[in-house]
This record gives sequence, structure tokens and C-alpha cells, in this order.
Amino acid sequence: MKTFINMLRDDRGASAAEYALILAIIGAVIAIAALGLSQAIGNAMDDAASCINDPGTVGSPNADC
Repeated sequence: MKTFINMLRDDRGASAAEYALILAIIGAVIAIAALGLSQAIGNAMDDAASCINDPGTVGSPNADC
């Protein structure tokens, strides 16, 4: 019975669970940020590719390059 009571008072596992929860939250935030930025990064890559593929538009007034 004494061992069971000591096991209930032991809080070493609680801190590990808290760290795991913090890591899960941080991981979720990073994943959501990556999904949100993916469209912007894709558009920037497309713009850069179009500038590389069509360098004649660099000097025009409406060019994004």
C-alpha cells in the first residue's frame, strides 16, 4: 500500500507529459505556418521562373523582374 501511495505522489512523469504537450503545440504551429506560406513561396518561385525563362521583359515598364 505504501508503494502505491508513493507512486501517486510521484510527479516525474507529469513534467515529461507537459514537455510533450508543448512540443506538440509548437509542431502544430510550425505545420500551420508552413501551409500558410506555401502559396506565397510557390508564387514567388513562379515569378522567378518566368523572369528566368523570359528575360526580354526585364526592361519593360510593366515587368515584375
